[in-house]
Amino acid sequence: MARQTANSEDQTVRLLKVGERVRHVISEILTRQQVHDDTLNATTVSVTEVRMSSDLRQAKIFVKPLLGDDEEVVLQALRRNTAYLQREVAKRIGLKFAPKLKFVGDESFDEASRIDRLLADPRVSRDLGEDEE
Repeated sequence: MARQTANSEDQTVRLLKVGERVRHVISEILTRQQVHDDTLNATTVSVTEVRMSSDLRQAKIFVKPLLGDDEEVVLQALRRNTAYLQREVAKRIGLKFAPKLKFVGDESFDEASRIDRLLADPRVSRDLGEDEE
């Protein structure tokens, strides 16, 4: 039987699917407060994105604490509980290898707010208005 070779598009789709499954598992664990950590149970954490390495052995998990909670405190709590979360991801997803989880803060919301503030600036609005005419 001939060995099938996967093109880069198939690998990308697979990485996205696995990343999305990891995101759902982590989100479910955090929402159901299945982690025995007071900081995480008292905080609502949004898992915004998961980027998998090409070999599926590492997952970079972007998180954003909601309601103005301190991001660094939440990241430290997640890092303290990484071993438990890795075990749960491995059990629920069933990959050959459990991906190593790395939690980072998601700065995309802050960047979007900064761009909105820039666009709301009267000087920028004036310049944009002149271009449209």
